[in-house]
Amino acid sequence: MIRLLNVYYPTRILVLLLCEGLLVGGSFFLAAAYLMGPDMYIALVYQGGILKILGIVAFTLLLSYYFDLYEPQRVSLRWEIYFRLLLVLSALSFCLAVLLYFFPTIDIGPNVLVAGVALLVFVFLIWRWVYEWIIGLPMFRERVYVLGGGEQAEAIVKILRTRRDAGMEVVERERTEAFNGPQERFAADLRAFDTPKLLIDRVIVAMEDRRGSMPLRELLALRLRGVTIEDASSLIERLSGKMPLAGLNPSSLIFTEGFNVKQSLRISQRLISIVVSSIGLAASLPFVPFIILAMHFCSPGPIFFCQTRVGRKGRPFSIYKFRTMRVDAEANGAVWATKNDSRITALGRFMRKTRLDEIPQLWNVLRGDMAFVGPRPERPEFVQWLAKEIPYYELRHMVRPGITGWAQVRYQYGASLEETKQKLEYDLYYIKYRSIGLDLLIMFETIKTILLRRGAQ
Repeated sequence: MIRLLNVYYPTRILVLLLCEGLLVGGSFFLAAAYLMGPDMYIALVYQGGILKILGIVAFTLLLSYYFDLYEPQRVSLRWEIYFRLLLVLSALSFCLAVLLYFFPTIDIGPNVLVAGVALLVFVFLIWRWVYEWIIGLPMFRERVYVLGGGEQAEAIVKILRTRRDAGMEVVERERTEAFNGPQERFAADLRAFDTPKLLIDRVIVAMEDRRGSMPLRELLALRLRGVTIEDASSLIERLSGKMPLAGLNPSSLIFTEGFNVKQSLRISQRLISIVVSSIGLAASLPFVPFIILAMHFCSPGPIFFCQTRVGRKGRPFSIYKFRTMRVDAEANGAVWATKNDSRITALGRFMRKTRLDEIPQLWNVLRGDMAFVGPRPERPEFVQWLAKEIPYYELRHMVRPGITGWAQVRYQYGASLEETKQKLEYDLYYIKYRSIGLDLLIMFETIKTILLRRGAQ
């Protein structure tokens, strides 16, 4: 896997992205060469044809990204991949047709864009079939043995069997003999894999209790033979983008890389938050009167909603939002919002999906209560309870809370203890690897989350 902007991406996904960019550009270059002949050079070099093709490449890849074609964990069925691919090509054709209608000079040459799209349809469909065939070949897949028998080992096996983009194949050994304990059983497995008949490329250590049961001698023998030995937690981090709570202890936090608290990073993130929130306030200001009028007619009552939340270092602050619930929504006490919550108004549901209700929080960012990117702030009533139930929950308060965050673009809305644990794992990953690059990536993915209306309830 390759690490970009502090996020790990499977190598084959990056290769897929690069190849598809080349195929898009190549299709339009071939169309220009066939239809224009010697005049192609003039059109490409002197009339901006190269820039036009590069723009088409970028737009096509962006469409593929928004249709989840580079996220196999969301789209794994082959028929759905081809269906979404056709949707991408249809959207590309429609957008180019509109541009050609209003701006005919945008064409590289007579009918070049039309021919390029037609060629791209066949090229893309054939390429995706070839790609799926290639990644399924044994020579392009690592043979992996998961060392362990508990919940963590089962979770690793499940992830690897559902994430074809990881390029790993879980192997197991049939046992006919009886063993006196896990150490003897695991040692026998590792000795068996240290033979030409059962070669493996990687061992993932997912043992929850390693005291006295770790087959150190056998692991060392495999390591010296070139087999990669990896801890399960690091693999989960790379594949899922979250820091698993299972097996997390103070020493793993002390000696691990990350958890950057440099003052220069804080200042840079603060400046970016101020700039982005200022632009957001200026851009949203013309829409605010219409939002207020719609709220007045659809749900009489206060326009703004003020609530106490917990910020950096556990300090409370007042958060501001457009009201999306009935006035008496919490007459019986504080509770999390749930799916299809009856307390949310019809307009409020739309505002939550489009994140319009969070526009006033830009003021919180300007004041310094929040950052633009960071863990979502929680209410004090819930923080006290969650800190008792979930280990390391208070680590979220190392940084300023944010309007958007890593958990918001990678996970659903948390409305239960278990879902809050899942979100905390994403928040810890962000805190561990936070950087300007990761913040920019989260901002970019937030746009996709809003357009596809994911996450909010």
